[in-house]
Amino acid sequence: MIVVKNLSITFNPGSEQEFKALQNINLDIPERQFVILLGSNGSGKSTLLNVIAGNLSPERGHGEILINNQNVTQQAVYQRSPFIGRIFQQPSDGVASDLSVLENFRLAALRTSSKGLSVGTGKAFRAEVASRVEVLKMGLENRLDRSIGSFSGGQRQALSLLMATYVKPKLLLLDEPTAALDPKSAETVFNLACTIINEQQLTALLVTHDLRHCTRAGDRIIQLSEGKIIRDEMRVSRESLSLADIQGWF
Repeated sequence: MIVVKNLSITFNPGSEQEFKALQNINLDIPERQFVILLGSNGSGKSTLLNVIAGNLSPERGHGEILINNQNVTQQAVYQRSPFIGRIFQQPSDGVASDLSVLENFRLAALRTSSKGLSVGTGKAFRAEVASRVEVLKMGLENRLDRSIGSFSGGQRQALSLLMATYVKPKLLLLDEPTAALDPKSAETVFNLACTIINEQQLTALLVTHDLRHCTRAGDRIIQLSEGKIIRDEMRVSRESLSLADIQGWF
């Protein structure tokens, strides 16, 4: 489903600030696999997600990205957005804060549709959004016309997750989605992510610093260090791993 070939990214090449963010990364992620990406700050986790999403492009000859056998290496973010859903660390990054909940979901619906004025309007669409939002058990289904920026970080992040998967993406990228949340909200968002990934059978990559996530979810753990993959554990080989074992990797 996702194939990364010989990928290298260097920031500020040839200068005193040169930094090798990714070094000859090769990765093959099959369809419906849930991968957890671990690593210290600066290990290359977010850079890898940015390359897959299209926010960063490798120099020609320094790597390829294939999604569903399609070479997307030189595609811009907007060209990949119809089949990639993404959740960011900061809840405000995944929503249009000045727009209402309903308007934000309309933007989510337009991601894979023609930009006709009738998309995401009418009573049926409102009822569909209300039904989706009701599963959060936050009462937000009764506040669809409120500005999404007026909600808490946890509420916005949960809504971001629903919007990113409103139209089933081929790939879901989650870049530390619980890092900026309080413990209760973080638990809610993590559980919601796992439920959606499992129910929709999504291919997903989760970047996290919360090592407890590794003992609770995912089919595969990949650890990066200094821009290189140093560990790749499949579920069958990690079932006996404890939190202490994973902590020992660092």
